[in-house]
Amino acid sequence: MDASWFEPVRAYCERTDAAFWSEPVNAATNAAFLVAAFLAARIAPGDRPVQILAGVVGVVGIGSFLFHTFANRWSLLADVIPIAIFIYGYFGLALARFFGLSPGVAGLATLGFAGAGFGLSPALDALTGRDVAALTNGSIDYLPAVLALLGVGLALAGRTAWAGRAVLVTGGLFLASLVFRTIDAQVCAALPLGTHFLWHSLNALVLYRLLATAARFRAAHPGLPAAV
Repeated sequence: MDASWFEPVRAYCERTDAAFWSEPVNAATNAAFLVAAFLAARIAPGDRPVQILAGVVGVVGIGSFLFHTFANRWSLLADVIPIAIFIYGYFGLALARFFGLSPGVAGLATLGFAGAGFGLSPALDALTGRDVAALTNGSIDYLPAVLALLGVGLALAGRTAWAGRAVLVTGGLFLASLVFRTIDAQVCAALPLGTHFLWHSLNALVLYRLLATAARFRAAHPGLPAAV
């Protein structure tokens, strides 16, 4: 493997050097994702899409643990790729399960959503003349997910009120978790521990709530196709 893949990455307050345990709290709070994955899998034993995404949540926790311990370029990919898989996987599931779109149409819409997400940072950089990702500690990349949750929640509220409310509340929690992720670099002087661990804790709750909502929706609509 190219030596550049082992280049150290210091992204958060808690890390003070390149040591494996330089971020003990950030590393330990990834256990919240494993708990969320376990609980989500238990509440939906026969729901294949939710079971698969629960597994992805577990991988999110493992990948994030690797990044907050090894803290280099390869472990950064181990952190961000599972998160992206969950975001796009859940978006596609939401379109098919909540709104009755066919898997093909939901898949095409998800590809469009992914393309818009990948193009957001370059577009904002060109518009503002600044590195928006650096200014937001990379949190700008999650803005499409926030907007998607709010959009899905609002649209769903008119069809199934309880599910719409659940997604909207979860979107609010995700926005709060994103604030803690964003301000981590700004609070270092006052709070050397930083706030990234709160992103882990709240985000694990967000992922669990999303899967629980999807599972409850399926239970309330037993006629849904097995694929969704």
